[in-house]
Amino acid sequence: MKDLSGFEEEIHYTFRDKSLLLTALTHSSYANEQPDKPPYNERLEFLGDSVLGVVTADYLFHTYPNEPEGELTRRRAELVCEDSLFAFAKEIHLGDYMRLGRGEERTHGRERPSILADAFEAVIAAIYEDAGIERAREHILRFLKAHKDLNNKKKDYKTMIQEVIQQNREEKLEYVLAHESGPDHDKRFVVELHLNSNVIGTGEGRSKKHAEQEAAHEALRLMGLEK
Repeated sequence: MKDLSGFEEEIHYTFRDKSLLLTALTHSSYANEQPDKPPYNERLEFLGDSVLGVVTADYLFHTYPNEPEGELTRRRAELVCEDSLFAFAKEIHLGDYMRLGRGEERTHGRERPSILADAFEAVIAAIYEDAGIERAREHILRFLKAHKDLNNKKKDYKTMIQEVIQQNREEKLEYVLAHESGPDHDKRFVVELHLNSNVIGTGEGRSKKHAEQEAAHEALRLMGLEK
């Protein structure tokens, strides 16, 4: 684990109460191995999830004043999902500063999406507890604003191809998991998109959902409907 001052530089915030930051970066696996059982980040994660949700909803509500509730919900889900939080955590090298148990160290816990996403939320709560909602909002918006345009450009290829195929009611689309590999912290999935009995697209990703999107994207490219 690196010195916490380095992490404070990463997040552009210096804590008055350093214990809050230390707790946010402490995983339960570490705490359970220590005789004094120090606090770990699950309670902060709980609070941070709520703070993140409120700030994100407020940001989207005012950034997209003409969008309906359903579209705002979709945007929020994309921005606060585990994949996004994992990406945010990697930007600030959060894994380098975590306190993990020996088992998690051996199994590459510093790179595990679920651990880093949870810790990212815990850091939000730590800032909130140390300095209040406005400082927590500044921290969160740093990431939301940087990823807003990526979110805008993200297409739902599964819906797009469904709309193409459903013009013929006799046709049936099915996503089939063809292959799964890698350790738990770095799974890779290969999914085939079947149109009736024919494979019309194949996709690979870190989650089944991502692999399905890639399979649909490939199918649309082969149809000449996407680049």
